[in-house]
Amino acid sequence: MFTTVLMIEKPLVSDDVELVTTLHGDEDVSFVVLMQPRGDQDRLLRALDDVALGEFDQAVREGSEPEDRDTHSPAVTALEHSLTLLREAGAEAEGQIIEKHPVDVLTGTVERHKADEVIVLTAPHLVEEFFHRDWATRARHKVGVPVLKLFAHTP
Repeated sequence: MFTTVLMIEKPLVSDDVELVTTLHGDEDVSFVVLMQPRGDQDRLLRALDDVALGEFDQAVREGSEPEDRDTHSPAVTALEHSLTLLREAGAEAEGQIIEKHPVDVLTGTVERHKADEVIVLTAPHLVEEFFHRDWATRARHKVGVPVLKLFAHTP
């Protein structure tokens, strides 16, 4: 069985599930999903990404989100939804929410599960990618297995 650690920041949609579950043909795949909720620590970077992508009204909305909003509960719901979709597609799936130090958690998860690869499935983060601060770039230097970066579909 092929083991993949899948890093996500929002719930999977059916197109994402089809993409990641068919990458290895008919081989059985097991997923360990790491979900990091959108936090306040990256609000500025998200706003800059929105501007770079021409989504000006979304950039304005970034500043109006309350700083003390609950990000954990929606993340749990998103993770459960994503795990359900993966299981319905025939894959084994387990997961956890990560709050801090995602690349450190990723490294430990790869080692603990003896993962064969990492897939980072996120929205485009132009600013972080330009400065090589995105998850995939940082993970490539730490995890010791292939890291594939894919862009998540938007519903």
